[in-house]
Amino acid sequence: MAFAQLAFRSSLRATVECLNARPDLLYHLGFRGPLCRSTLADANELRDARIFEALARALMRRAGALYQHDTLECLPEGVAYALDSTTFELCLSLCPWARLGHTRAAVKLHTLLALQGLIPTVVVCTPAKIADVRILDELTYEAGAFYIFDRGYLDFARLARLLEAQAFFVTRTRKNFCFRRIRSAPVERALGVRFDQRIRLADFKTSRRYPQTLRRVGWYDAVTDKHLVFLTNNFSQPAVVIAHLYKQRWQIELFFRWIKQHLCIQRFFGVSVNAVKTQLWTALCVYLLVAILKKERHWPASLHTILQIISVHVFEKIPLDQLLTKQPALDPQTHPCNQLELF
Repeated sequence: MAFAQLAFRSSLRATVECLNARPDLLYHLGFRGPLCRSTLADANELRDARIFEALARALMRRAGALYQHDTLECLPEGVAYALDSTTFELCLSLCPWARLGHTRAAVKLHTLLALQGLIPTVVVCTPAKIADVRILDELTYEAGAFYIFDRGYLDFARLARLLEAQAFFVTRTRKNFCFRRIRSAPVERALGVRFDQRIRLADFKTSRRYPQTLRRVGWYDAVTDKHLVFLTNNFSQPAVVIAHLYKQRWQIELFFRWIKQHLCIQRFFGVSVNAVKTQLWTALCVYLLVAILKKERHWPASLHTILQIISVHVFEKIPLDQLLTKQPALDPQTHPCNQLELF
């Protein structure tokens, strides 16, 4: 399954044909004989996906330790996480277990992404009908860290848990948001800040769920010509930092776009719950392995470049440092050949 990701194979049949093209190397990969598509299909069906989930979580811890000293420009001395989810469409007739409405089926990948290095720290795979806000119940919050998410996670009873853990959140307010302003702080309108208020929830039910004061920050984005209103429980950082922190939430959207474009998860090799989760977890493992290699070897190339280079040398026995080092071209004067010269 990792070979399929590294070699950009989009089906089990293509994966088996490519592996069987090099029978002399199959033994080193753990195979005793030629592969069959049914063998891999049965493995996806029967081999527990929690094995690959455990491997992905171990790789997340290792990658997180490598990237923990990276800093954010807007928060050089703090830690920030972005929380969001992405959906993978499935065929309803083949995957009725993932039903989403009357005509759709999909699975959802809930991800907590460390903005230092863009390394996922928590990943949960569920059917798409599971609400995003329920993932907040499964998180363990880090004291002093910022958690950034959109309005879909705005649940004050759950946000109170961040306050108890001494963690901070940054989100956006809804249109029907009821509050009572306590006081306003002076702002620098030249930086885009429109107001900086200390507020308290006015609705009876929500005020009981979150009785503490909150901070409401208004921001004007001159690039998109939009007025945004943020909500946070942090009162020490400048208002412009709160706005820039929420802008960093876009990094998780770029992460989802990257794995969908550069890993083989557009089409699934199986239709069962176990097969779908196995493919998602192995794709995540490949992403983390490339990120770990990039950091440990101090390679300046991007993750996409490293993945592309590895994809054309999967069967080559070349040290990785040599593989990603730019080799000088052969001089035709010192290495004469009978090949036609195209360039």
